[in-house]
Amino acid sequence: MRKALFKNVKLLLLDVDGIMTDGSITYTNTGDELKSFSTKDGLGIRLLVDSGIHVGVVTARESKIVEKRCLELGISPVFQNIKNKAEVFDLIKHELNITKEDVCYMGDDLIDIPLLNISEISVTVPEACDEVKKVSDYITIQNGGKGAVREVCEKILKDQEKWETAILKYTKKPEPDC
Repeated sequence: MRKALFKNVKLLLLDVDGIMTDGSITYTNTGDELKSFSTKDGLGIRLLVDSGIHVGVVTARESKIVEKRCLELGISPVFQNIKNKAEVFDLIKHELNITKEDVCYMGDDLIDIPLLNISEISVTVPEACDEVKKVSDYITIQNGGKGAVREVCEKILKDQEKWETAILKYTKKPEPDC
């Protein structure tokens, strides 16, 4: 039986490019940026938020698309244009009144290593660089932007025995009409 690694998580903190997306950035002819997000990841995030578990974002880039996606999903706090991600860690903990032991961070590249190292649980994706894999407690089966976040959301909810309640509105059979 596997250890309940995610049992005490109160905050799932996410990188964006390579975690919430597949890491691709597409520009239109007018210079607008496009990103694709997984709807499965989105539902996993909503299940966490609706279950009282915080979800936040720390990303080195700045994008209105990220702002919009986070707003849609109830993700807060959101920190964009952060080159030293570890610098905002204390601010996030203070804002949410949590400790480092409550935090699971998902990142995939060198810039994420400092935050992966100071979070209680560090998670990455299969396509992450080797240096990130070496410092990670868990490597997802799913790829970034393709269900990796959902995988971790499910593990958090299952380890905290909140999964069945979280999905009840989708799985409950309707009452027969009288």
